[in-house]
Amino acid sequence: MPFADKTHIKVPDSLTDEQVLFLGDIFPTGWQAAAQCDIEPTDTVVVWGCGPVGQMTIRSAVLLGAKQVVAIDCIAERLSMAETSGAITINFKDESVVERLNELTGGKGPEKCIDAVGLESHVSISQPDTLLDRAKQMVMLESDRPHVLREMIYVCRPAGIISIPGVYSGLIDKLPMGMAMNKGLSFRMGQTHVKRWTDDLLRRIEEGQIDPSFVITHTVGLEEGPEMYKVFRDKQDSCIKVVLKP
Repeated sequence: MPFADKTHIKVPDSLTDEQVLFLGDIFPTGWQAAAQCDIEPTDTVVVWGCGPVGQMTIRSAVLLGAKQVVAIDCIAERLSMAETSGAITINFKDESVVERLNELTGGKGPEKCIDAVGLESHVSISQPDTLLDRAKQMVMLESDRPHVLREMIYVCRPAGIISIPGVYSGLIDKLPMGMAMNKGLSFRMGQTHVKRWTDDLLRRIEEGQIDPSFVITHTVGLEEGPEMYKVFRDKQDSCIKVVLKP
């Protein structure tokens, strides 16, 4: 494989496989999502989506010194893990995201907003925009569901930063770019620059600043992979992250 020798690192004997496993993807993704927000000690950082990448983003934002980190999801286990990481949680099926964020920021909105959801956003039945997006997808008029992007633009404080580690695949519709432009929002996004962060994140793990293995909820043998995929897909058994071992 070309350039394979450029991607490897030497793992210290003092660390377990589980501690360094996520250096290849979700930990640097979450870290970059937070780092490109230029977090200040006075910032409220809001993370939409508390899956594995969202969990790493939350921990990274806390580690980078945000005043408060807010996590948005609807899965109880994910919200519980986010709360354990130091975040204030919002279940979007139980309360209004906009009203709660206004309450937490004195009506000014958060300085930094992070989309750790991407193209397959889910919302409550009271949000008609995603229902419309789903209909457009069925007739191939749209490829992604940008509800989270719309909501971030709406709530983000003027001159704030929107960070997008969530994956988008193609075309989206009805994005309020006029509001984003007039608020002077900055968008920072893209595939993760894994090698840029590896040495620093490995050092932080060694120093005990963070242990990425916190996100693991299930460890099973390879032969159980197909079944565990179903468990993960269907959000069963409090499953957030699965590790397969021989």
